[in-house]
Amino acid sequence: MKFSGLKVFAEALKGHTGWKPLWRNPEPKAEYDIVIVGGGGHGMATAYFLAETFREARVAVIEKGWLGSGNIGRNTTIIRSNYLLPGNQPFYEMSMKLWEKMEQDLNFNAMVSQRGILNLIHTDAQRDAYRRRGNAMHLSGAGAELLDREGVRAMYPWLNFDNARFPIKGGLMQRRAGTARHDGVIWGYARAADQRGVDILQNCEVTGFRIEGGRVLGVETSKGYIGAKKVGVAVAGSTSRVMQMAGLRMPIESHVLQAFVSEGLKPLVDGVITFGAGHFYISQSDKGGLVFGGDIDGYNSYAQRGNLPVVEEVLESGMALMPRIGRTRLLRMWGGIMDMSMDGSPIIDHTPVQGLYLNAGWCYGGFKATPASGYAFAHLLSTDRPEATATAYRLDRFARGHLIDERGAGAQPNLH
Repeated sequence: MKFSGLKVFAEALKGHTGWKPLWRNPEPKAEYDIVIVGGGGHGMATAYFLAETFREARVAVIEKGWLGSGNIGRNTTIIRSNYLLPGNQPFYEMSMKLWEKMEQDLNFNAMVSQRGILNLIHTDAQRDAYRRRGNAMHLSGAGAELLDREGVRAMYPWLNFDNARFPIKGGLMQRRAGTARHDGVIWGYARAADQRGVDILQNCEVTGFRIEGGRVLGVETSKGYIGAKKVGVAVAGSTSRVMQMAGLRMPIESHVLQAFVSEGLKPLVDGVITFGAGHFYISQSDKGGLVFGGDIDGYNSYAQRGNLPVVEEVLESGMALMPRIGRTRLLRMWGGIMDMSMDGSPIIDHTPVQGLYLNAGWCYGGFKATPASGYAFAHLLSTDRPEATATAYRLDRFARGHLIDERGAGAQPNLH
């Protein structure tokens, strides 16, 4: 079924009786060429590109729960490519380009809205750092604008410009950035992958790997053994636990990242704003709710919930930036499990087990990387070679000392 405005109109005339499920729920086959463990955004995007771009015919995605139950449905929906380092900037810019044509490629409304992102500047040193970042963005074609204080005031006059501790001195703007609906992203990729023959196996938990002679032969699941010539793992915060089943210890810690949404308000924030004096980022949904978040919780956890001290810290940052939201009621909150790598940058690589591949370590950047991550991982799985923009995301870089420390926080996961 191809979606279109005409199709919506025709279905309205006949009581919407012609719509069909977006994807099948097949029983597992005995064996596949490629099995993807993890049916989140990265895993489903990988399956789509395997089928669409690399013409792999026997592909399955195994998801422990239902589609959208993991981090793909537990984020603040921001997409951007405002990175600095050469190991990151070209990759995220490729992702931005894929976002820009996603809805046409998938024939699905993911509500991609390029409303822009503004990183606020509070010190002279921060202005210098953002100028360097903006130059790096220009070199990759991402585009950037360095705004002065009055340029920011023209966009958001209600920000707290004269805060004694955190005065606003300007901002770095990427107008191509914005937001997308996270549910729409996973549904669109699942529908498109299913149409291309990918089997999506929901409520199917991986319980182990069958490995002989240093090579993976398949996966043990709650629905029985499934053979595979290659297995790709993309399970975000559960990476350490899943890879432990294969006897591998990962350079990753799992932390909770909380996100929040307020009651619906009249239009206030027409783009994405980040608070440069703390870790706070905010946008406004199409329903009117303010969607915002901050730092990860400071302890390791596999729970999809957070703690009150971080709630307080995030809300205090929001009040310091925009005091007018002080009487707004908080509607709900949620938590996602972040796979925090040692240097804050991701891993897309082979593992020491032949035929077993890893996609992990996305920290805060997982949602915005979804399309590029899927393409790069599919490239690796299909060709056994890293995709050009992902060559720096090697698993052994931590042993070699070739870190990609975008934030400059050192090799300490919770500081990224």
